[in-house]
Amino acid sequence: MQERQVEIAIIGAGSAGLGAWHAARQHTDKLVLIESGAYGTTCARVGCMPSKLLISAADVAQQARDSEGFGVKVSGVSVDGPAVMERLQRERDRFVGSVLSSMARIEEDDRIVGAARFEDANTLVVGDHTRIKAKRIVIATGSRPSWPDFLNAAGDRLIINDDLFEWDDLPESVVVFGPGVIGLELGQALHHLGVRVRMFGVGGAIGPLGDPDLKALADKEFNTGFPLDPDATVKKVDRDGDQVVVTFHCRDSNTEKTERFDYLLAATGRRPNVDKLDLPKTGLELNDRGVPVFDRLTMQCRFDDGSPAPIFIAGDANQDLPLLHEASDEGRIAGENAGRYPDIRAGRRRTPLAVVFTDPQMASAGVGYAELKRRDEQLTNVAIGEVSFEDQGRSTVMRQNRGMLRLYAEHGSGILLGAEMFGPRAEHLGHLLAWSIDQRLTVDRLLEMPFYHPVVEEGLRTALRDLNVNLRRGPAITERCLECGPGA
Repeated sequence: MQERQVEIAIIGAGSAGLGAWHAARQHTDKLVLIESGAYGTTCARVGCMPSKLLISAADVAQQARDSEGFGVKVSGVSVDGPAVMERLQRERDRFVGSVLSSMARIEEDDRIVGAARFEDANTLVVGDHTRIKAKRIVIATGSRPSWPDFLNAAGDRLIINDDLFEWDDLPESVVVFGPGVIGLELGQALHHLGVRVRMFGVGGAIGPLGDPDLKALADKEFNTGFPLDPDATVKKVDRDGDQVVVTFHCRDSNTEKTERFDYLLAATGRRPNVDKLDLPKTGLELNDRGVPVFDRLTMQCRFDDGSPAPIFIAGDANQDLPLLHEASDEGRIAGENAGRYPDIRAGRRRTPLAVVFTDPQMASAGVGYAELKRRDEQLTNVAIGEVSFEDQGRSTVMRQNRGMLRLYAEHGSGILLGAEMFGPRAEHLGHLLAWSIDQRLTVDRLLEMPFYHPVVEEGLRTALRDLNVNLRRGPAITERCLECGPGA
């Protein structure tokens, strides 16, 4: 077995791992990058980019169907499944190729292929061929799809997003389990491309939305296209020939129903790829899911006794914020701290921003409704403003007048804290809101900003005005106390 000694070993060559590599490389040239799978990052191969390619084709098909509403008649919309998938795979491979080109700039001797496992906190064994002694280690092993055991009854008709992007053609029907980001994006795209879709969830969640008003609106809107039950009771999943048979309680008819589908898409979550690293041998403190406990500002892990460890964890492997830009940031912070160790410094974390590319789109920025409720159950110190896009000018012109924006600000200071949105152009409004929140702008200051006419951003101004009125009224608890009189 080959023996190597390095300053830093990075496990995983995805977005977080590459971010860690480039940051650590500024401090030492004695480092290695270990990867057990194919190079190319989750985003490029099976995540962000191929899903957006599918969604873009779906959007064109849906716009063509909707054209008569503008007085433009399109005689029949035909979706060429093989052509859709051929373009998806061609462009996907081009994105992957760009990542591979950047990988080629890393010296071959510094790239090691194989599955890594710990012997101790400073020793890794890769496959059966290399033992690495490293003064510091970065875990950036990513995550993988997971699903409940009862879905296994679908056999080889159970697929994940990785499998979907390898199709040569579109099927007739798909049942989707999991109305999260992946399930909603892919499920609605397939529906718009002519695939019969039904979707099931558990617990009522719809994408990243925490605001109950927005969840109710999204539930209603998605169900105008395809059946979605976010808190479903599925009685049974069976396999019959080449089809998946699902028996469930239909909330619309309040009856038990059975339907057949060509495939079952499991989009029920992801689990961190840390279970095969032999982490107990490191002496690290692990949480109840076997993931190292870490400081999210430094990405540094700690030992069971609470002392800091020379091990860092970044990206999907830590289950903090499974987004590409967050993985890159975490990788950079982990790599910098591994490089300058033991001079550990807190890295700057971005204002939270998430976008879901459904129709209408979803976006959240800053502190969301659920977190605000966790901090203050009665939302005593929070004012809420909103706007419906049903009558918003530019949205009506585009026939995209669906959805709502909700804004949250702090009583007293008037600082904008967060926002959630289900509506048109959310990917752009989300960025404006995240930038504003990052600058700690007040609602008054935001209302001083220029707003062109007619644009969707005028809806944001309407929501800000509504929020400003509620801020000037003051906290609800103050109003109640004034009504109660002295001594209340």
